[in-house]
Amino acid sequence: MIAVLYKLRWQIELVSKQLKQNFPLKYSLEDNQNAIKIQIYCVLIVNLLISVIKKKLKRSWAFSNLVSFCKIHLFNYIKLLHFLENPEQDWIIEDQEIKQLSLF
Repeated sequence: MIAVLYKLRWQIELVSKQLKQNFPLKYSLEDNQNAIKIQIYCVLIVNLLISVIKKKLKRSWAFSNLVSFCKIHLFNYIKLLHFLENPEQDWIIEDQEIKQLSLF
């Protein structure tokens, strides 16, 4: 029983360390308690999403590298899982017609 509790406590410590290293919460955007809770929940959700992505990948990535990559390419249109499986491959630009409305 004690070993199980210690193992669970250790998992909490590891997650806490991971959150502190990759998602610094040194300052809050707001002073009220609700805003701080929302910020913590957002960090937990992002941590969960990146953990799921890390488990789906065949290639091994460090968690901090995935977090950094996602921060950098947050608003880029890329196929994330495809790119993370083979990042050395050049960016493939598919031949697509540019559909832009003409002004005149």
